[in-house]
Amino acid sequence: MRPGASRGGARSAPPSPATVAAMSGAVDLAALKARSDAAARAAEAPAPAAGSYVVDVTEATFQTEVLDRSFQVPVLIDLWADWCQPCKQLSPVLERLANAAAGSWVLAKIDVDANPRISQALQVQSIPTVYAVIGGQLVPGFQGALPEAQVREFVDAVVKAGQEAGLAGVAGAAPEADDPDAAPEPPEDPRFAAAEQALDAGDYALAAQRYQAILDQEPGNTEASLALGQVQLLQRVESVDRAAAARADTSPDDVDAQLAAADLSLAGNDVHGAFDRLLTAVARTSGADRDRLRTRLLEYFDVLGPDDPRVSTARRELARALF
Repeated sequence: MRPGASRGGARSAPPSPATVAAMSGAVDLAALKARSDAAARAAEAPAPAAGSYVVDVTEATFQTEVLDRSFQVPVLIDLWADWCQPCKQLSPVLERLANAAAGSWVLAKIDVDANPRISQALQVQSIPTVYAVIGGQLVPGFQGALPEAQVREFVDAVVKAGQEAGLAGVAGAAPEADDPDAAPEPPEDPRFAAAEQALDAGDYALAAQRYQAILDQEPGNTEASLALGQVQLLQRVESVDRAAAARADTSPDDVDAQLAAADLSLAGNDVHGAFDRLLTAVARTSGADRDRLRTRLLEYFDVLGPDDPRVSTARRELARALF
């Protein structure tokens, strides 16, 4: 699946380059290739049967029931424990809303005592905690047993985001009434389809070449620009000099080491770590070295998208460091 889109031509909001991807000793917040793989698996997997809208999830089933499923339908994660009294107030509300929604979203219940690696990876501070996952992207939710009206507001926002991302929902979901005034969905652009095909095959160089060809024809194509930035990050991480990255903390003036370590941090979803490392290096350098660091930061901003609040903060810090 191409970055920032869903199959069949429906466009979604630009995804973060680092999203929940797999359980392998812990929940690995990995990069775009894992999203593409998960999306492909979800496209081939059967949707939940009608009535199966509340699922008990374990570390073994997290990939299938949460990550892969989130490319079909929004998944809300309810992190709870048997001893937690607020959990006993919130969980029945979520379960009732999930069943009433009849497939417009799925509730994944995770017992934190039985599945500690998930709660550790998600950095859960207290329970109950609720997250949403849409197209492989983790969306912060809330903590505590909120009033049902507020829970409904969050659920409604998640469902709307899933619709905007082009998720089709699961079997049994109530279909929306056709809007006769709605514009027809645009057909799939064959140029993006070709780039997506290369990305799915793991040929990042060819994918980058095809996205660049789109930009050569249309310099203002933001979707192609975003996708190219994500693919370029994957290319760098695939061939990153890990020896250089390992010496970054002890060699603050080694620009190559700082760039390599920052790429690994971003691909591992440590956005703040990547930003802080490069912003610190910008303040220490000048000339060509500073320009390399600045350019890499701008690439990160493009990959994450202008709506990410971390980007606006880092832009201000970069301006202060430069001027």
